[in-house]
Amino acid sequence: MKYCGTLISVQDMEKAKKFYAQVMEQKVLMDLGVHVAFESGLSLQSNYEELVGVKLQSHAQPNNFQLYFEVEDLDKWEKKLKETEGIEFIHDKKEYPWGQNVIRFYDYDKYIVEVSESMVSVAKRFLKQGLTIEETSKRTMFPVEVLKQFV
Repeated sequence: MKYCGTLISVQDMEKAKKFYAQVMEQKVLMDLGVHVAFESGLSLQSNYEELVGVKLQSHAQPNNFQLYFEVEDLDKWEKKLKETEGIEFIHDKKEYPWGQNVIRFYDYDKYIVEVSESMVSVAKRFLKQGLTIEETSKRTMFPVEVLKQFV
């Protein structure tokens, strides 16, 4: 079996497609109107109940599922997202004990979206700040052998 991606049911396809294509910079692979697939593996479906053929109970804000994206410059993305109308933030940028910074917000269909800096950029940041490879390894939990690739 091969995992092939994530499909989310959306209320307004044009609004959702615009959000993921323009704001989140996902490249459209296929657009069938009621179904949009992005190169990343994320897909949007606007007539999910009709497609499945079963009456399904919809939850306006399920809060038990999130889409996860990584970026190299979280500050740039946080600024862009804060300038985008209609985005409700769950929390502003925060740092985890391993050094990774992250923000969470809801998309227009109230799915949780997490955007965090990649762990590679976290490790590079620590090394640039003067931490040794061993200190960076301890902080990020990356093996020393992996971190040596960044030096």
